[in-house]
This record gives sequence, structure tokens and C-alpha cells, in this order.
Amino acid sequence: MNVQSSYSRSDYGARLVSPQEQVLYDHWIGCVNSEPPNVLIERFNTLFVDGTGYSDRQVVSSLDKILLDSHADMYFHHILNRCCHILINRWQKNREYQPAIAELVTLFEYSPSHAVREVSRARSVRRLREIVSQFRKTEQYLMLKRLVQVMERESEPILRSRQPLGTLIGRYPYLYEHCLLSEESPKEQKTHIRRMRHQAQKKVELDLSQYVNYRVRRSRLKREGLLEEQGRWLRPSNNPTLLSDRELVDSLQQFSGKDSQGRTYNDLALRFRSQCCEAVTFKSFKDNFYEYLVSGVDPAYGRQHFNDALYQNLKDIYPENDSQRLNDFLLVRTCSNLFNFLVVDPAGSHSHFVFIDLINNLGATLTTGLLLRILLLCRKVKPYLERRLSTLFNHYELAKQDSVGWLVKILETLNLALSLTFGHLDISHTLA
Repeated sequence: MNVQSSYSRSDYGARLVSPQEQVLYDHWIGCVNSEPPNVLIERFNTLFVDGTGYSDRQVVSSLDKILLDSHADMYFHHILNRCCHILINRWQKNREYQPAIAELVTLFEYSPSHAVREVSRARSVRRLREIVSQFRKTEQYLMLKRLVQVMERESEPILRSRQPLGTLIGRYPYLYEHCLLSEESPKEQKTHIRRMRHQAQKKVELDLSQYVNYRVRRSRLKREGLLEEQGRWLRPSNNPTLLSDRELVDSLQQFSGKDSQGRTYNDLALRFRSQCCEAVTFKSFKDNFYEYLVSGVDPAYGRQHFNDALYQNLKDIYPENDSQRLNDFLLVRTCSNLFNFLVVDPAGSHSHFVFIDLINNLGATLTTGLLLRILLLCRKVKPYLERRLSTLFNHYELAKQDSVGWLVKILETLNLALSLTFGHLDISHTLA
């Protein structure tokens, strides 16, 4: 029987599921609704890692039929991933069960603990063990490991500087969909991750709000000479970021406050859009866009090489359309191409020299401000920026945090800017 005949290899999310595969999914759904995590983990280990000695013969028979397919090694990792998420999605909702998620993911790091005890199944078990060992090298398994890091965000950041960058994934909700999902992720997994992103974003905003309110109240009491008398009634709130207090305050003022002419980043974007994006040719727009962007760059730095490189990059974007009127497609593509130039091209060589140079010379706050100018002009490209940042995070996730301090600083600063600009956090009244 060719089980694979019911699959569409081009689109996992839309492919048909074979009856044998459905047996596996229904089995785990039934088990997770009635059994505790320790029993389920033992079941998972017996069925998928050891591959021998599982008590449910219908499940074993269905698994063996799948393994008979000569193409099983091309899609079985999807089956494993979905079975994992059937359990994870349920455990995620119960804080008591959440530690079991790490145990489940870690199962695949171990070698089978038993020899093959069923001679009649020896060939199937050997094939299963070979395919499962390959699962550890897949994108799906890497995403499961990142999910564990997200779940462990609450742990104290002791000696974080010597920990891999990947342990910080839980701090950055804007990375979740690109670091924890792929186009092939099943629907329930996507729903789960997006729910986690929403919850994590709410926590970021709450932590920042509490910190700002604490500092403002403490500063007011100190100014009024009442700190010693009433300060003990304040509920302390620590800096929730990995930035210094000074860096945090500067960033909050930058993205919540106004410039010397009383304008916010959003004001600048609205003004540019109304004055320079209406009824203009594409070439004229690119020229105006250049001026809009470099106005946020230190002239001394820009004159060295950055301004010329930026102008050339804009000039090279769809030059054949220069005489056309600006439209939504050209606006989106221009902004997306700019992120390739300023941050990293995820489809190219992954070179990000310009990004590092910007951060080293302008600092994380002004570099973030440059990206924010683009986002506020065309909000549709926010996922494009998130994808590029995820590309960098994935590239460096095994590096020690103190060796990529520039990346940690920009990720933290972007967390602030995106929360203040696109979230529900409003601290402008406290900084006034």
C-alpha cells in the first residue's frame, strides 16, 4: 500500500491526511485528554523513540504502514511535529504541565533504550529509528527547541551574557512567527504560536508600563522631598529590558517624545506621506524618500559613505517604473528592498555589514528610528522587517550573548519601539 499517494508534497498545510496518519493523531488527542504528562511522555518514547513494545496494536499497525512507504523519510518529520504539538497545545494551557514540554522535546536527543523486542517488526523499527534520528536535524525540531526557550522565559537571567542568544527568544514576540513557524506548520500550531505572541506582547507592555510609572512616581516624590517619607509605599519595578537604565530612558523618550520641532515619528511619516506620496512619479518619490530617511541620520556619518549607498540602492529599485505614478505595490516593494539593504537579505548572502555599521556608528536607538520611519510610512511591511530580524536571530542563536551585544541591544530597542508604536502602550503622558 502506498500511503504517500494521499499526500500533496507541495503544501503540507493543505495536503490530504492518510487514514493511517489520522489514526495517530486521533490516538494522541484521546490520550492527552485523559492521561497526565508523565504517562504521555513514556508513551511517546515507546512508540516513536524506542519504536518497540507499544501496547496499542492499531496504532502500531498504522505506524508500520506509513513506514512501508519508500517516501516516508520525506514527510514523517511533519507527522512527528504535529503529534508533538497535539500534546504541547494542551499542556501549554496548564502551568503545572508546562515543564513537560521540555521533557517531550528532549526525548529526541536520546538513543533508543531498548533493543528490538519484536522480530516481526525489526525492519519497521530500524527504519523508524533512522527517520527519527533525522528529525533532530530538521527545521521542525529546531522550532520545537526554540519553543522550549520561549516557555522558559520566566527563569532568572543569571549569567545571561554567557548563555546562547537563542535563550532570549521569549523576550521578542515579534520574532515568534518567523522563528517558531514555517509555511508547513499545521493550522493548530500557527494558532497556538500567535496566541503566545499576543500574550508575550501584553507582558512586554505591562512590564514597561509598571517600570515607567514607578520611576515617574519615585522621581516626583524625590522632587517634592517626600521620597524618604512615602517612598516605602511604592511598589518597586525593575528595568524589564537588557538595556541599562540610561539606555532605556533615552529610548523611551526617543520613541514616545517629540523632536526639537515638536514632532513625533508618526507626525513625520504622516507629513511625508501627505506631501510627497500623492500624485508623484516613482522616481520623484524615491528622491523624496531619500531625503526623508537621511534627515534621521547623523550628517557626519552619512557623508562618509552611507548616504551615497542609500541613494544608489533606491535608484536601483525598479528603475523601469520611474516614470509611473507611485502605487501601493511599488511602495511596499521599495520598503521591502530597503530592509534588504539596511538589515539583511534573507534570500541572499545574509550579509549584514550595513546593519552592524549603522548600530556601531549611530547607536541602537537612532538605527531603530531609521527603521521606524519606513514602518510608519508603510505599515504593511512590518512582517518583512520581522522576517529579516528573525534571519539574524537564527544566524546567531548559538553565539554567546556577550559576543553579539550589538544584536541584543538592537533587538531590545526594537522591542520598545514596536511596543510603543504598534502596541497598546502609551507613556507619553508620563514623559511630558
